[in-house]
Amino acid sequence: MSEIDKNIHRIRIISPSGAINPDLIDGAADRLKSWGFEVAEGRFTREVYGRFAGTDEQRISDLQDAIKDESLTAVLCSRGGYGLAPIIDRIDFSPLIQHPKWLIGFSDITVIHAALSRLNIPSLHAVMAKHLTELPDDSASLQHLRKILVGEFPKYHIASDKFNRIGNAKGKLVGGNLSVLMGLRGTSFEPEYKGAILFLEEIAEEPYHIDRMMQNLRMGGVFNEISGLIVGHFTNCTEDPLMQKSVKEIILDATAGCPVCFGFPAGHEDENYPLIMGRELTLQVTMSGTEINFN
Repeated sequence: MSEIDKNIHRIRIISPSGAINPDLIDGAADRLKSWGFEVAEGRFTREVYGRFAGTDEQRISDLQDAIKDESLTAVLCSRGGYGLAPIIDRIDFSPLIQHPKWLIGFSDITVIHAALSRLNIPSLHAVMAKHLTELPDDSASLQHLRKILVGEFPKYHIASDKFNRIGNAKGKLVGGNLSVLMGLRGTSFEPEYKGAILFLEEIAEEPYHIDRMMQNLRMGGVFNEISGLIVGHFTNCTEDPLMQKSVKEIILDATAGCPVCFGFPAGHEDENYPLIMGRELTLQVTMSGTEINFN
């Protein structure tokens, strides 16, 4: 095999979870090509098997092939949905230890981020095919991703929020979608929380569901172990006055005194800034705002 040209950024699009409109695959490929990247896709990226993007075996095949391909710079998961929980324990991530590459996505892709964090392999919680297709090229969500893919790590300044808890923290970033994380509780893929900074986002959950999940993390000692908490979008989580607390208060009251940043623009909205999961960062929450710096 000829030597790989490290100056060429090669990205493969795969669909390890839910089935996707193929037009969004085309749109994402066009956007990535416009950035100067070489783009390919997995053999089964456009498959449909019920709600899934192919059978378990097809999705495993595409994900495993992408992991083993040493020529790739990154692997873009086309969408979330559901589909990784039934297959994640049949994936061999060990080739990434010697030949790392970015795995990109959010929502159900939280499962991949969690698996990789256990191996200390960084990954990108970031936009997928829909946003790559539909957002304008000058969108901060896209431009931050483009810069990371060519080696420029971001420094974020986030406006202050009245529910923030002031303080400084340093640790490896873990987390993602709250509901997906709860599905990993008690498994070998649950993130290691001790000393970590936890990121959480959610979509379309009732406040009492959110409280139930936060109480599980509290009673499980997670908030005594983490060094800081970053809270992203909780999209379409309509406030319930019968809870006697807002969603932000539910989250804050469950934690154990660590620094907390609300309002980080990541999750199920157009403002979905990339976060480098599994990598150490510093978190500084002050009265004037929050600074997040990847080391």
